[in-house]
Amino acid sequence: MDRDGGEGSAGAAATTAADLRAEIARLKEELLRAEWQIAELEARADIDPLLDVLNRRGFERELKRALAYVGRYGTPAVLMFIDLDGFKVINDRHGHAVGDKLLKVVADGLAAHVRASDVVGRLGGDEFGTLLWHINDAQAAAKARDLEKVIEAASITHGSERLAVGASAGTVPLDPAIEPAALIELADRAMYARKRERRG
Repeated sequence: MDRDGGEGSAGAAATTAADLRAEIARLKEELLRAEWQIAELEARADIDPLLDVLNRRGFERELKRALAYVGRYGTPAVLMFIDLDGFKVINDRHGHAVGDKLLKVVADGLAAHVRASDVVGRLGGDEFGTLLWHINDAQAAAKARDLEKVIEAASITHGSERLAVGASAGTVPLDPAIEPAALIELADRAMYARKRERRG
């Protein structure tokens, strides 16, 4: 009788150990799934939900990384600041939903005309930034003119109208000695200089 009782206790202990191992495995799987979901949410937090490019937070993070890389390896890179010309008129006249469609076409055009290693982000409203790698000042200026043309060629049809905008793009080389916010300000000034040039 004692023997039977002892066997029963051993069997219960084995079952309990197996149950614990199964529970641990299940909890590990749940934890892994939760970590994946958190990583995905964090990644999406840096994406503009309308345009599917980086938002300002994500772009500034990439700019900081780029500056650190340039400082360490000396790789030439450029920050480009792009502002749309005439976008406010479209928004005011046709509404934000139509303006959003045009912004999406512009963002898609920008993303399609830079290299996979380059970065495109929406800095706010109708302002975009791009980080361009392995490019000198003259090449950056030429690329800025190319992207202005890409944006000018982007359009949507609304009713019987073709809606499009212009663009002004300014560039500055990445300099690790300059803070990211100050670098964006310099690129913004270069963009305004280009805007004045285009109007003149």
